[in-house]
Amino acid sequence: MSVTLDGDKSGSVPVRARTFARVPRPKSVPALVGTACTTVGLIDVAAGVFPRFRHSRVHTLAEVLPGALGPFAAALSLSAGVLLLLLAHGLKRHKRRAWRAAVVLLPAGALAQFSYRHSVLGTLVSLALCCLLVRHRREFAALPDPRSRWRALANFVLLGAGSLGLGLLIVSAHPRRLVGSPSIADRLQHVLYGLVGFEGPVDYSGDTSWTVGCSLGALGLLTAVTTVYLAFRPEHPAARLTEDDEARLRALLERHGGRDSLGHFALRRDKAVVFSPSGKAAVCYRVVSGVMLASGDPIGDVEAWPGAIERFMDEARAHSWAPAVMGCGETGGEVWTRETGLTALELGDEAVVDVADFSLAGRAMRNVRQMVKRIERGGYETRVRRVADIGETELARIRRAAADWRGTDTERGFSMALGRIGDSADRDCFVATAHKADEQSADSPYGDLKAVLHFVPWGTDGMSLDLMRRDRSADPGMNELLIVASLQAAPRLGVSRVSLNFAMFRSALARGEKLGAGPVLRVWRGLLIFLSRWFQIESLYKFNAKFRPRWEPRFVVYRTARDLPRISLAAMQAEGFVRLALPRPLRPAPRRPCAHVRPPAGGQDARPA
Repeated sequence: MSVTLDGDKSGSVPVRARTFARVPRPKSVPALVGTACTTVGLIDVAAGVFPRFRHSRVHTLAEVLPGALGPFAAALSLSAGVLLLLLAHGLKRHKRRAWRAAVVLLPAGALAQFSYRHSVLGTLVSLALCCLLVRHRREFAALPDPRSRWRALANFVLLGAGSLGLGLLIVSAHPRRLVGSPSIADRLQHVLYGLVGFEGPVDYSGDTSWTVGCSLGALGLLTAVTTVYLAFRPEHPAARLTEDDEARLRALLERHGGRDSLGHFALRRDKAVVFSPSGKAAVCYRVVSGVMLASGDPIGDVEAWPGAIERFMDEARAHSWAPAVMGCGETGGEVWTRETGLTALELGDEAVVDVADFSLAGRAMRNVRQMVKRIERGGYETRVRRVADIGETELARIRRAAADWRGTDTERGFSMALGRIGDSADRDCFVATAHKADEQSADSPYGDLKAVLHFVPWGTDGMSLDLMRRDRSADPGMNELLIVASLQAAPRLGVSRVSLNFAMFRSALARGEKLGAGPVLRVWRGLLIFLSRWFQIESLYKFNAKFRPRWEPRFVVYRTARDLPRISLAAMQAEGFVRLALPRPLRPAPRRPCAHVRPPAGGQDARPA
């Protein structure tokens, strides 16, 4: 008995049939098609590699095709399968160019399968998948990602290695047709020759030699063509902060910069920006591994935040990027989740010290007080100044010292780092320096300079810690000395609040060590302590806690839980903890300054901090 839908006067279409007709939903088609293309690609590769069966029901029909079509069909099936495997990820991300290529490759692979393997099922699956792509073509409208020509080299290396392995499989897939017993070295030589279109030392009986040669030649041609295409296609460089964008952001920060301690970090020049329609708010971001990663709260008027957030989400949808926000505050997290339907998860806490409440007196500050006194007795003195009050010669020396004292090859930081010191546009930043009074200038290229702290403005009455650098030969405790000196000099500089480092998972570390903590919390804390061997999780929390700050929660905003691993990897890449790059010998020589450093006026040293 079939149940009809309400309002269906004919009563002829059952509910189950109607439900089946609506599946798949358009939004789920890209993910479904991407997975299906992976399967079809593997089938096409297998069809081109392994010998065909001679007892197919349609074998007689297929034999009426031209005889030379068999080897070419095997090569076509192999090439189409490899390309479909490469395109599957782009299809899942709604990429238009991947759709165009798949619409061409699927019929070609279907024809090759029918001609060589006589596979009706494989042919029908490929054609059905092609029809599904054409029917839902509007779901594949995403624009290209930022890219560079270094992808051509990566394609050559990876696809070349894959072609070599696949070629060995092709050469060995016809054991009954082999003449003699060629060694592995002979087979490898045959593959290498075949990839460039020459005959190798391995021989076969019948027309198998022709089929293997066509397949190897197709793999070599595929590697060459895709590499040349990637090398000569127009570049889509990553967006950068233009001078006009920076000027507009500075104007917003002058009016609303006191709202978020991370606001000034939006001026990193390796970020892009989208503004609200009114221009009263903005969201800064960077695209990393297909993740559109924003940091902190939106800049500008809170009432205009929804407009900027909507523009951000539109840009993410246009390119099929995964939207995410790192380190937003509580107000920002509420607006993001309300306007977009995203989910917020507490990431950690920011340490904020109120200058009026800070004092070295008391038992709780004894360790910091003793360390500072000991270092001062060692002959160190401190200076805390605005960048505008430092001479150009000394500022250049500070920049060089900060760059040389950096412990990693690359500048770390994204959400809470400006990435430069002493730029002509950052005259309102603060620099705290430690000097060894009895140090002779001739003994060090930096004179008596031993440690540097850099702060960015937080509105008109605050500052946020940007970086901490010190000479490795200096006495321990330089960072504590300079933070205390900065807090003590803050009233003179008109600063009433200071934001220190961000402590990831601070609440878990704090609660996990207390009496009565449950087993799950203790295990989680133990895992965080273990990870602290590679990431500064516990050490940053303990360092910040020395100064008795108040803790402000920070959140990560994401779309779905399955995006979290991808977002985590992108965040670690952006922060500089993970670098997916070519080996050092293969990297190009730098031809221009770092992307987030604009050459300052007057010929100043533009080295990144």
